[in-house]
Amino acid sequence: MNETLRSVLITGGAGYVGSVLVPRLLKEGCHVKVLDLYIYGEDVFKEYRCLELEEIKGEIRDQSLLKEILPGCNAVIHLACISNDPSFELNTALSRSINYDAFEPLVEISKKSGVRRFIYASTASVYGVSDDPEITEEHTLVPITDYNKYKALCEPILQERQSDNFTTVIVRPATICGYSPRQRFDLTVNVLTNHAVNTGQITVFGGYQKRPNLHIQDIVNLYTQLLEEDEERISGKIFNVGYQNHTVRDIAEIVRTVVQQQVPGRNSIEIVTTPSDDIRSYHISSKKIRRELGFIPKHTIEDAVRDMCKAFVAGKFVKPMTNLLYYNIKRMQSLGME
Repeated sequence: MNETLRSVLITGGAGYVGSVLVPRLLKEGCHVKVLDLYIYGEDVFKEYRCLELEEIKGEIRDQSLLKEILPGCNAVIHLACISNDPSFELNTALSRSINYDAFEPLVEISKKSGVRRFIYASTASVYGVSDDPEITEEHTLVPITDYNKYKALCEPILQERQSDNFTTVIVRPATICGYSPRQRFDLTVNVLTNHAVNTGQITVFGGYQKRPNLHIQDIVNLYTQLLEEDEERISGKIFNVGYQNHTVRDIAEIVRTVVQQQVPGRNSIEIVTTPSDDIRSYHISSKKIRRELGFIPKHTIEDAVRDMCKAFVAGKFVKPMTNLLYYNIKRMQSLGME
């Protein structure tokens, strides 16, 4: 770990990726501040509570809070957002407020507070729909939903603040999959696995759409590496990060095979295909990050499904088909978030 980047603020740190990343950074010897609303549970870090972990219940729109907690931090990993495209069924004004309007003040306050490195989790979905066989970082952005539109609009805001004392790096991750202490069952691989395990049937909407995926452990490995990298290797850069580009139908086949192998009593799983108006489809290239940083994902979709199957068999999920804590939109709607 870069000795000058030992104090890290993770926005949305109690979320799906953050709940895996935070323990990893603590293990690496970092002092970690987590800023999160904790609407999916307040005990995600109960096994890791220590002097090196500060948990702050609050939100990124609270600029007074940001000015209070950012001094002393030398790195920010910005994960907080209303994530995934269907979440915008919730409240478009809320989504703009959190995913876009709050971004520039967060960056400005971070820079003024002495933060030296700002890592922004954008999304590979900024590319929208494309038939190109290999979408590189130079590809035109064609966002087709509010979610990926606001993610795209934040990128130049951050790059404009790049300086010798403020290293910025943008990551465009594929859809994350796999087991997390703050599990989500509203992401492609995870949805299909949940249904395969609990109903014996997988419903595929459309199926022809290409969706790049990335194991949760690999994105955690990347964020850790980005804290370690020398400034000149990452300053002002944008990186795609994905591993396997499959159609949704292909993902369903992978899920079926693994679940049938891993879960007792699930020897036969049916795949049902229905029409879909979700046209997002793209095939990202991750050659740049491999070439420039030597980053190579190590975990497959099969690994992600196996990890979740083990968690299902071990009884780690409580009512996974109906429990709102696993579903971002439904949980936020239940809280009446505005």
